[in-house]
Amino acid sequence: MIKHSIRIGISFGATSGIITTLGLMVGLHSGTHSSLVVIGGILTIAIADAFSDALGIHVSEESENKHTAKQIWISTIATFFSKLIFALTFLIPVLLFKLSTAVIVSIFWGLSILLILSYRIAKEQGASPWKVVMEHLIIALLVIAITHYLGDWISSSFS
Repeated sequence: MIKHSIRIGISFGATSGIITTLGLMVGLHSGTHSSLVVIGGILTIAIADAFSDALGIHVSEESENKHTAKQIWISTIATFFSKLIFALTFLIPVLLFKLSTAVIVSIFWGLSILLILSYRIAKEQGASPWKVVMEHLIIALLVIAITHYLGDWISSSFS
């Protein structure tokens, strides 16, 4: 059951870290075109959202009334650290490349990790890997598109 708690935390934290951070990066990039703003956003979301998601998993696991306190805390800690680490990995391209290139590299990086994670989950469940992968990638691409256009709209409406 401990392995299950770790898997819950890591899969949730990684997925949330990828989707949330990519959405934030893309939206801030389209809205500001500022590396400083994107770096600040990544750092803020890495900390604040990691705590938020960890607490969300904690409360969710408690509400099921099926897990021991140890299992709940393991899921909580695994969620926090996986969300924090995955979100922080998106700093690397921003620090190494011009912002527009960094956003493209980050999208490729995030979608690649999501593809691998989705494929592994599907294989473990005996589900069709490509159906699961496509479902998850389509959702991620939708978030990226919506936040891009939202950033554009905010920039043109409030500048």
